[in-house]
Amino acid sequence: MRMRLHPDVSMTDTDDGTVLLHQRTGRYWQLNTTGSHVLHRLLDGDTPEAVAAGLAATHGIPEERAAADVDAVLGRLAAARLTVAAGS
Repeated sequence: MRMRLHPDVSMTDTDDGTVLLHQRTGRYWQLNTTGSHVLHRLLDGDTPEAVAAGLAATHGIPEERAAADVDAVLGRLAAARLTVAAGS
């Protein structure tokens, strides 16, 4: 599933992660460094499975937990209408 940011969302990287601004609603969202890493890899076209495998290897956690964490990030971004499927 390839994704991109919603057209009304701007993104700024910080020392502590990433800040997203939905310009239409005026709401800000802050991602920590891990959430930022997940978002950037997904925007670069990596699959959620590949991102989860990378997190599991880097942090020494079970792949099932990493996959659940990636799914949670995806779900929250989509629910906040910060991301859309590429081609939409």
